[in-house]
Amino acid sequence: MPSPNVKYLAVHCAATKPSMDVGAAEIDRWHRAQGWFKIGYHYVIRRNWKIEKGRPESEIGAHVSGYNSVSLGVCLVGGIDSRGKTENNFTPAQFESLRTLLTELKARYPEAIVQGHRDFPNVKKDCPSFDVKKWWSEQ
Repeated sequence: MPSPNVKYLAVHCAATKPSMDVGAAEIDRWHRAQGWFKIGYHYVIRRNWKIEKGRPESEIGAHVSGYNSVSLGVCLVGGIDSRGKTENNFTPAQFESLRTLLTELKARYPEAIVQGHRDFPNVKKDCPSFDVKKWWSEQ
């Protein structure tokens, strides 16, 4: 059931190299290894365009400090180059899946603002490695 508290749709990257095709199961293991209850994101978009579910939308995520209770987290796999530097290396299919997913989420949460992790206050990261607000405005 949709939560009335969703004010943001937060786009993230997994900070993985393009050669790594991981999904929700792997990210769940990474997050649990850090002591988290489970995967912090609600959705993961793999390199092969497939959308995998993480946490249920009815559960508070763990992806933007201070905003978890009012946001849903969507994670694109990729985001760094082979040297570990920020890179928008997402596939056209991933962007198409992101557009489709965000369109569906906006239908359920029409007032929600779509933005990148880096667009939240006090975030000192490049995540998700591209300008989500600009990209979304062009869809």
